[in-house]
Amino acid sequence: MQKQRKIGIMGGTFNPIHFGHLLLAETAYYQFGLDEILFMPTKNPYYKKLTSNVTEEDRVAMVKLAIENNAHFRFSGEELKREGATYTVETLRNLTGKNPDTKYYFIMGADSLYHIESWKEPDAILRMAVILVAGRGGGPSSSLNSQIEYIENKYDASIFSLHSPMLEISSNDIRRRLRCGESIRYLLPHEVAEYIYAHQLYV
Repeated sequence: MQKQRKIGIMGGTFNPIHFGHLLLAETAYYQFGLDEILFMPTKNPYYKKLTSNVTEEDRVAMVKLAIENNAHFRFSGEELKREGATYTVETLRNLTGKNPDTKYYFIMGADSLYHIESWKEPDAILRMAVILVAGRGGGPSSSLNSQIEYIENKYDASIFSLHSPMLEISSNDIRRRLRCGESIRYLLPHEVAEYIYAHQLYV
């Protein structure tokens, strides 16, 4: 009997991708014995307006540069194929339909877990994927533990905490630094920084 594959999904606008994203994915890979992590840029998230001078192609290029030297990280354009707003539930339906023998692990931050009931069809999301949630400060707080317990009980969901060192890095701060002419060194991979400077992004 073929062993069930365990695939992590790291979604986001990645505008730009940084070491916080990469460390979280690496932690999930080792903590849960995953086979690989899919880095999946969102096309047009319904909740977030993207930076005007950065194209979808730019975000894709930066993700590919960031993960190219990690054999268990893989780029996925699953959400970029669809027109209009993208929803996690549709992505998971497509993936589970194509790969019924794969178990998916959806990586998210604590903020997303607090708001998951406002997402489209949260019950279906929680049925199709195991949720791996990263707490602020490297571990779950009592508030986050309460939310995990509440969602697990209400939806019969599988939710686990990621024990990842927290890097206080945000894409928003990186964009601010670039606008102000400040250094972004040590916040994201060198190759990504070079791409940003070469294409004069976020200025």
